[in-house]
Amino acid sequence: MDPELDITVDKIAEVIILARELDRAEPEFNAFVGGLTEEEQASLVAVMWIGRESYDADELEEAKKMAVQEASTPTVDYLKGTPHLADHLENGLDALGISAGAEEDEIIRP
Repeated sequence: MDPELDITVDKIAEVIILARELDRAEPEFNAFVGGLTEEEQASLVAVMWIGRESYDADELEEAKKMAVQEASTPTVDYLKGTPHLADHLENGLDALGISAGAEEDEIIRP
Protein backbone atom coordinates (compact mmCIF):
# COMPACT_ATOMS: atom_id res chain seq x y z
CA MET A 1 0.00 0.00 0.00
CA ASP A 2 1.32 3.44 -0.91
CA PRO A 3 1.92 5.40 2.31
CA GLU A 4 -0.33 8.24 1.18
CA LEU A 5 -3.19 6.05 -0.06
CA ASP A 6 -5.60 4.33 2.31
CA ILE A 7 -6.33 1.66 -0.31
CA THR A 8 -4.13 -0.93 -1.97
CA VAL A 9 -3.23 -0.74 -5.65
CA ASP A 10 -4.75 -4.23 -6.00
CA LYS A 11 -8.13 -2.89 -4.92
CA ILE A 12 -7.90 0.08 -7.28
CA ALA A 13 -6.96 -2.32 -10.10
CA GLU A 14 -10.04 -4.42 -9.29
CA VAL A 15 -12.26 -1.31 -9.47
CA ILE A 16 -10.66 -0.35 -12.81
CA ILE A 17 -11.44 -3.79 -14.25
CA LEU A 18 -14.99 -3.80 -12.90
CA ALA A 19 -15.57 -0.25 -14.18
CA ARG A 20 -14.55 -1.34 -17.69
CA GLU A 21 -17.11 -4.15 -17.54
CA LEU A 22 -19.79 -2.17 -15.69
CA ASP A 23 -22.57 -3.17 -18.09
CA ARG A 24 -21.88 -6.83 -17.24
CA ALA A 25 -20.36 -6.52 -13.77
CA GLU A 26 -22.53 -3.92 -12.04
CA PRO A 27 -23.51 -6.20 -9.11
CA GLU A 28 -19.85 -7.09 -8.54
CA PHE A 29 -18.85 -3.40 -8.79
CA ASN A 30 -21.56 -2.43 -6.29
CA ALA A 31 -20.52 -5.15 -3.85
CA PHE A 32 -16.79 -4.50 -4.16
CA VAL A 33 -16.90 -0.71 -3.82
CA GLY A 34 -19.67 -0.91 -1.23
CA GLY A 35 -17.50 -3.26 0.83
CA LEU A 36 -14.59 -0.82 1.02
CA THR A 37 -14.03 1.19 4.19
CA GLU A 38 -14.81 4.92 4.23
CA GLU A 39 -11.07 5.65 4.06
CA GLU A 40 -10.62 3.32 1.08
CA GLN A 41 -13.57 4.89 -0.72
CA ALA A 42 -12.22 8.41 -0.04
CA SER A 43 -8.81 7.44 -1.47
CA LEU A 44 -10.49 5.88 -4.51
CA VAL A 45 -12.45 9.08 -5.19
CA ALA A 46 -9.30 11.18 -4.60
CA VAL A 47 -7.32 9.10 -7.13
CA MET A 48 -10.16 9.52 -9.64
CA TRP A 49 -10.24 13.29 -9.07
CA ILE A 50 -6.48 13.49 -9.60
CA GLY A 51 -6.88 11.44 -12.78
CA ARG A 52 -9.44 13.84 -14.19
CA GLU A 53 -7.24 16.76 -13.14
CA SER A 54 -9.59 18.22 -10.51
CA TYR A 55 -6.60 17.99 -8.14
CA ASP A 56 -2.84 17.73 -8.65
CA ALA A 57 -0.97 14.67 -7.39
CA ASP A 58 0.57 16.73 -4.58
CA GLU A 59 -2.95 17.57 -3.34
CA LEU A 60 -3.81 13.95 -2.49
CA GLU A 61 -4.42 14.62 1.21
CA GLU A 62 -6.71 17.56 0.43
CA ALA A 63 -8.58 15.47 -2.17
CA LYS A 64 -9.12 12.66 0.36
CA LYS A 65 -10.47 15.12 2.94
CA MET A 66 -12.81 16.65 0.37
CA ALA A 67 -14.00 13.20 -0.69
CA VAL A 68 -15.13 12.54 2.88
CA GLN A 69 -16.66 16.01 3.33
CA GLU A 70 -18.42 16.04 -0.04
CA ALA A 71 -19.84 12.51 0.19
CA SER A 72 -23.51 13.41 -0.24
CA THR A 73 -24.34 10.31 -2.30
CA PRO A 74 -23.09 6.75 -1.85
CA THR A 75 -19.60 6.37 -3.34
CA VAL A 76 -20.79 3.44 -5.48
CA ASP A 77 -23.42 5.62 -7.17
CA TYR A 78 -21.05 8.58 -7.52
CA LEU A 79 -18.37 6.48 -9.20
CA LYS A 80 -20.84 4.68 -11.50
CA GLY A 81 -22.06 8.08 -12.67
CA THR A 82 -18.54 9.22 -13.54
CA PRO A 83 -17.76 9.00 -17.26
CA HIS A 84 -14.41 7.36 -18.07
CA LEU A 85 -13.98 6.14 -14.48
CA ALA A 86 -11.40 3.45 -15.32
CA ASP A 87 -9.31 5.92 -17.35
CA HIS A 88 -9.44 8.53 -14.58
CA LEU A 89 -8.33 5.97 -11.99
CA GLU A 90 -5.42 4.85 -14.17
CA ASN A 91 -4.44 8.45 -14.89
CA GLY A 92 -4.64 9.27 -11.19
CA LEU A 93 -2.35 6.39 -10.30
CA ASP A 94 0.06 7.44 -13.06
CA ALA A 95 0.08 11.01 -11.71
CA LEU A 96 0.95 9.59 -8.28
CA GLY A 97 3.78 7.55 -9.80
CA ILE A 98 1.96 4.23 -9.33
CA SER A 99 1.25 1.69 -12.05
CA ALA A 100 -1.67 -0.70 -11.74
CA GLY A 101 -0.74 -2.62 -14.90
CA ALA A 102 0.83 -5.60 -13.15
CA GLU A 103 -2.01 -5.79 -10.61
CA GLU A 104 -4.62 -5.63 -13.38
CA ASP A 105 -2.85 -8.39 -15.31
CA GLU A 106 -2.68 -10.54 -12.18
CA ILE A 107 -6.40 -10.11 -11.51
CA ILE A 108 -7.30 -10.92 -15.11
CA ARG A 109 -4.81 -13.81 -15.41
CA PRO A 110 -4.15 -15.15 -11.88
